[in-house]
Amino acid sequence: MSQLRTVQVLDGGSAGSSAHVRSLAAGLAARGVRVTVCAPAALEREFDFQGAGAHFVPVPRRGDPVAVGALRAVCAGADVVHAHGLHAAVRTAFALGRRPIPLVVTWHTLPQALRSGRAGGTPLHAEGARGGMLRVLERRAARAAAVVLGTSSDLVDRARRRGARDARLAAIAVPAPRTPVPDGKARAELGAVDRPLLMAVGSLVEHRGYDVLLDAAHRWKALDPVPLLAIAGEGGQRAALQRRIEAEALPVKLLGRRDDVTELLAAADAAVLASRWEGRSLLAQEALRLGVPLVATAVGGVPELVGDAAELVPYGDAAALGDAVARLLADPGRRRELAEAGLVQAADWPTEDETVAQVLSVYDELTQRNGW
Repeated sequence: MSQLRTVQVLDGGSAGSSAHVRSLAAGLAARGVRVTVCAPAALEREFDFQGAGAHFVPVPRRGDPVAVGALRAVCAGADVVHAHGLHAAVRTAFALGRRPIPLVVTWHTLPQALRSGRAGGTPLHAEGARGGMLRVLERRAARAAAVVLGTSSDLVDRARRRGARDARLAAIAVPAPRTPVPDGKARAELGAVDRPLLMAVGSLVEHRGYDVLLDAAHRWKALDPVPLLAIAGEGGQRAALQRRIEAEALPVKLLGRRDDVTELLAAADAAVLASRWEGRSLLAQEALRLGVPLVATAVGGVPELVGDAAELVPYGDAAALGDAVARLLADPGRRRELAEAGLVQAADWPTEDETVAQVLSVYDELTQRNGW
């Protein structure tokens, strides 16, 4: 039997999808699969797909004829092509055209416009011309795929509504964080030696809910000692958030992009996730794996991911979020209970080996169906 050849296509989206492809490439290559990763050049520098055993071809994140043509040339010799993300799926579908090469699509998250609305609850659509275009792209991606893998049940349901012939829940794993040895340096650096430390992590964009998180921080000013909320991440909302922090004298620090997030998170008394929508939140996964109590919004794939191992609150409810954090800080027993429950919950998540095994079984199924 000849060597199975697969092309993994990334559009430069979330860090989680890139980390997943890196893990997938390593696992497939170790099993004798020939893996080619097509992605913007910056992702190779950050994730080192070649170091995982894959061949790397830089393909810019755009849909012009040159980029699509480059993708078409790479995919021509593949037995299975696997696109990660909506835009990658649409570009790959155009590149494949009518070629009888099976396409697998993983939906890791919703497009930005669908995560950034102002109404509460899980977003189902975006308004206006942009929303209409996104729905067209979703239908194109779902219908072009032989199999759609969704990282949460709501994404699987969404793919089915958009016309997917075969939509399944994906086993998704990213490498577990290295467990740091607590040494107090992280807390000292942030000025949280004698006060509780709360950590939030993620790009400073609207759907992360940082405005709501700052509203909740007002409630913590009455606590003694006043907890410090540290936010690691960068993005377009930074200036506006900083102005609010200063104008309202909030106990919040914006840390910018950090390469020691695991150490900071491990030092925290609790982690906070205020997003409008999340699939398999990296912050939630790291917090539970590290035994850090988590307060999160009950949106998207979060309840499915964390089970009973986190305090869940409605999106957009600053009072509920603030009160949940305050109760947790006042109750060491509950924090210990959540820390232990988080470790148990994380132990049930798919391993990297299980993730690779599921994907490989899908590839085998499709190639056998095509007579490979």
